[in-house]
Amino acid sequence: MTLEEFLEKESIKELRIMYSHYFDGKMIEDLVDLFTDDAICEFGPNYGGDWVGKETIHENFSRFLGGDSPAYEVMHSVTNPWIRLVDSTTANGRWYLHDLRTSEGADNPLILYGIYDDIYKKVFGKWRIHRTRIDFLWPQREFYGLREI
Repeated sequence: MTLEEFLEKESIKELRIMYSHYFDGKMIEDLVDLFTDDAICEFGPNYGGDWVGKETIHENFSRFLGGDSPAYEVMHSVTNPWIRLVDSTTANGRWYLHDLRTSEGADNPLILYGIYDDIYKKVFGKWRIHRTRIDFLWPQREFYGLREI
């Protein structure tokens, strides 16, 4: 791996980590800014199906993150990044997802386990999420496997 490839992968890692921080902290504007204008979130039928375009992504995150619950009531822990650089403006990443509830009195802090499968695009010199999918592993299973790009 070259130094340039290493730095590109580190930028992509920071992008996915900031997604978790912004989502859990209910920072919707910052969260949506991490996506390309034509992004697609593939979250399955239990989460509204495909969210196509930044406007729809904003609307749906606002709906899911709205309400009276405090910031960081849910925590996305993403681990085990596997990032493949396809070319100078396209990459694919897979991350283990541990979704946890932090509220007091929760019987079980585990919400779900899954794998994020992302396609990233470099737009104006910055990596952005172009497509994201969750392969759900637990408590329900909707597993699609490695994305072909």
